[in-house]
Amino acid sequence: MVEQTRFGPAGVPPAFRLLKAKLVNVPSLLHEMGLDAFEYQAVRWGDKPQIKQQDAELLCVEAKKHDVRLSMHGSYFINLAGTDDIVSASKDRLIAGATAADWMGAYVIVFHTGFYGKFEKSYAFNVCLKALKDVNQTIKDLGLKVKLGPETMGKKFQVGSIDEIITMCQKIEDIQLVVDWGHLHARNLGAFKKVDDIRAVAEKIESNLGSQALQNMHCHFSKIEFTSQGERKHHVLDEPLYGPEFELLAKVIIDFKMHPTLICETPLLDIDALKMKKIFLQTSEGKTNVNSQQKLFF
Repeated sequence: MVEQTRFGPAGVPPAFRLLKAKLVNVPSLLHEMGLDAFEYQAVRWGDKPQIKQQDAELLCVEAKKHDVRLSMHGSYFINLAGTDDIVSASKDRLIAGATAADWMGAYVIVFHTGFYGKFEKSYAFNVCLKALKDVNQTIKDLGLKVKLGPETMGKKFQVGSIDEIITMCQKIEDIQLVVDWGHLHARNLGAFKKVDDIRAVAEKIESNLGSQALQNMHCHFSKIEFTSQGERKHHVLDEPLYGPEFELLAKVIIDFKMHPTLICETPLLDIDALKMKKIFLQTSEGKTNVNSQQKLFF
């Protein structure tokens, strides 16, 4: 696939369900809309894939046919920072998701790593890190090509600050950087108010993980309402009361010559994904026009 910034929904859009579309139809419907990414939601799964291998493989074929990049969101029932029995069950759920993700040709399985709980933060993080290393090795032993994608999280009691995710990427070979910009905004109580706020995160990623990791990151985006403890509720892009504004991220993506996969997690999955793409293209055109004018002037 040609490197490009891609846009798509986190799950099957409600409008597709009203059309009674089957999963296999999703890539063609997204393509018709002008979208080129899709994150399959396996968020209620247990320790066995809850999709038939044949159906997953058909989705893979259709996604390739219509140039839609697939990812998967793994089970919500994962806590790699828990007690031994919880960690063991979480590993099984993560491996089940990775197995099905590989069937459908998803390039990453995104997941929430865990909770600090009663543990001290650094201890909980190290428990997570060890478990992730084990799962990563199991995935390699099974011959699965999908990458693990621990996600930045929006609540203060969850493992998943930007520093923790960067450290995971440094210490575990070949895992995918996943940044949920709404989560980071909420976790840090409204951190992204201007372009430089997002630029600072991009610079931190680049300095620690290199330009390739920055340019190829997997992203989630939505506006988010938050409390003193972080994330409370996702909101649509047109909601004026909450942030962050997608225009800020679009400018940073263009400035750093990034080409991420951007997954929309607002309640308007497909509609807001298209709005994100429109904002990105308009911002890109504006940047190009400014650069052209500067060259002519000088």
